Amino acid sequence: MLRFYYHPSPNPAKVALFLEEAALPYELIPIDTRKGEQFELAFLAINPNAKTPALVDGDATVFDSNAILLYLAEKTGKFLPANTPVARAELLSWLMFVASGVGPYSGQAVHFKHFAPAGLDYAVNRYVYEARRHFGILDTRLATQRYMLGDTYTIVDMAVWGWARALPFILGENAWMNLPNLKRLFDEISARPAAARANALKDRHAFKTEMDAEARRNMFPQNATFAA
Repeated sequence: MLRFYYHPSPNPAKVALFLEEAALPYELIPIDTRKGEQFELAFLAINPNAKTPALVDGDATVFDSNAILLYLAEKTGKFLPANTPVARAELLSWLMFVASGVGPYSGQAVHFKHFAPAGLDYAVNRYVYEARRHFGILDTRLATQRYMLGDTYTIVDMAVWGWARALPFILGENAWMNLPNLKRLFDEISARPAAARANALKDRHAFKTEMDAEARRNMFPQNATFAA
């Protein structure tokens, strides 16, 4: 059985959606990052980057959410576009766009807006601008087609959905007003029974929600290093 190392944040959400859509049996293993469980040796042996999610499939170990999506899609043959060079190129391009653009810039926007010390206006403006720009590219893409790769629901849409769930926290409560096409996709996927099951996974474990000194030390260890 698959072992899925999970925390209720955008990247694990993508994988949770695939697992539920594909009806794959899996064992959910919570990793409470605010308690520092991502730094335990048992998890580091699976993911040396100390980030969720991770997936163990027998002798195969996969970390990075986008790599996991691609691994599972190719393993099952599900949620992939047509097997042509053109479709494959689109799949890889947009999946990596989410991996290298949407995710990192959104994560940094959240960090500098909500958790970094005050006074870092340049960093806030930089990352919020880039996050907004990346989401805008997705919205433009979706203005002319139902899904990211045309008429077929794929792992790219799942990757987009994982981060779109956090859009108001990333860009502000009114962010959806300027992204109507992305909102349409988000609402369509969120209405799927698999998405409801994926969202409900967070309730299986009492994850720490307080951003106290312990959580800050575990979430932002660079601050402790800087202070030293």
